[in-house]
Amino acid sequence: MNNPQLNKHGELQHLLSTEGLPSRILYDILDRASAFVDGDGSREIKKVPLLHGKSVFNIFFENSTRTRTTFEIAAKRLSADVVNLNIGSSSTSKGETLLDTVDNLCAMHADMFIVRHAQSGAAHLIAKHVAPEIHVINAGDGRHAHPTQALLDMYTIRHYKKEFHNLRVAIVGDILHSRVARSQIHALTTLGVPEVRVIAPKTLLPSHVEQLGVRVFHDMAQGLRDVDVVLMLRLQNERMQGAALPSAQEYFKYYGLTQEKLALAKADAIVMHPGPMNRGIEIDSSVADGGQSVILPQVTFGIAVRMAVMSMLAGDK
Repeated sequence: MNNPQLNKHGELQHLLSTEGLPSRILYDILDRASAFVDGDGSREIKKVPLLHGKSVFNIFFENSTRTRTTFEIAAKRLSADVVNLNIGSSSTSKGETLLDTVDNLCAMHADMFIVRHAQSGAAHLIAKHVAPEIHVINAGDGRHAHPTQALLDMYTIRHYKKEFHNLRVAIVGDILHSRVARSQIHALTTLGVPEVRVIAPKTLLPSHVEQLGVRVFHDMAQGLRDVDVVLMLRLQNERMQGAALPSAQEYFKYYGLTQEKLALAKADAIVMHPGPMNRGIEIDSSVADGGQSVILPQVTFGIAVRMAVMSMLAGDK
């Protein structure tokens, strides 16, 4: 079966999901990202002309701060012309369809679309619709996928842990509503992580989640024991229908990451979070700001990873 993300030569044409991408593509992105950070990973290199003359359109149908901003910074550092479409004041608010909006932007000579949409599959729909020379990056679609977030998470893990084949990784929180979790799981398993755990109450787990190749835990103490990486997730209150949890305080008591719970992991375990964080609900401030937290480096690495993906799509082979 053909992968809609790859062209006939097996090269990346669109980035829609980590699911189904071969490990060579994932490693290529991670290796390329390394070229866009300095030796210690603290800052990016200066502007490069890889996307000079190209037009990148950020079309975000959902609110975003980190993702949209880091995509904009990444595109500008590649010397692209960047257009941020204000959906609230665009023609879509007047009834124009998604594909009509895309067609009009293509007529303005768009070369690449960065798409965030509340509906799962929106980025795939656009990718099927546009001409072959136009590229689409999924910046989050419904509950489905958020591939660049997962890739920057993989880059962060490799930066601190060097290898994937000997790790034990725990993903904690609202797995059910999280597009990030799905993308993380696919990336981790493809890159050869031998044990991926998910820790959550039953109400926040998808049915048959074990089929994704993960171990399921409902108890934080058991799930965090001896892990190398702790990936915390935000409670997706805006996607919940009905009462999935008794209260935020109850959730924090059992599933919030505190110093006491983190002590069950390996002494050199790193703590990650895709943001935005709900302090005192998913994570205690002492952990978020503590020595094992790499949450802010994740954001920095996100620029480099998104530079790598865009340069790859633009034909920098």
